[in-house]
Amino acid sequence: MTTTLLPRKALHITAMALPLAGWTLHTTVLHRRLTAAHRDPLTTTWRREAFTTRAQRLLERHSDEVVLILADADHFKELNDRHGHAAGDTALAAIGTRLSEWAGPRGVTGRLGGDEFAVLTRIDPCHQKLRLEHLARLMARAVPYEGGLLPLAVSLGAATPAAVASTNLPTLMRAADAAMYQGKHTGVVVQARPDHARAPSVNGRRLGRPGTAVRGRTA
Repeated sequence: MTTTLLPRKALHITAMALPLAGWTLHTTVLHRRLTAAHRDPLTTTWRREAFTTRAQRLLERHSDEVVLILADADHFKELNDRHGHAAGDTALAAIGTRLSEWAGPRGVTGRLGGDEFAVLTRIDPCHQKLRLEHLARLMARAVPYEGGLLPLAVSLGAATPAAVASTNLPTLMRAADAAMYQGKHTGVVVQARPDHARAPSVNGRRLGRPGTAVRGRTA
């Protein structure tokens, strides 16, 4: 009798485990699909909405040590026109990868649209200057492409809650955006001041940048 019960018990456990295993697999696949839907397929960085959600959470928890970076590729149209759109895609992918690596596991990187990216990451205030200098050098490196090198230039603006006197994410992004455009084409990371946060804006973006002239659109 004991030998008969054991196989039946084993079959019963297996029967219960199969739906559970199937549900676990389904949940895993669903999670991966949802995550992929929030990722930019070219650069693997977060899309704007997903970036904003994660950046807001990080800012709320670590406002005393976060740095927000806005990055915008210089002369991107010319790069596309001269080398082709595949080269442009390669450059964008490189920007996304470099920003993500620079941010590390303590940060979040997003592609806001086109050739514009944002990063929010935790950096000890005493190390921020060196880290920003390293970022400028990193983003200036040419990108390997078809056996040659693509020139890469990226304008960078940085904002911290301490420097801007605000822990509001849209305010930090507006300040970093204004700082970035102040140093456009210089290759230097411009650090935002309180007056950058007061720059006229549309939808939280610096007034006058492409796309802000149309209500409800951002560049």
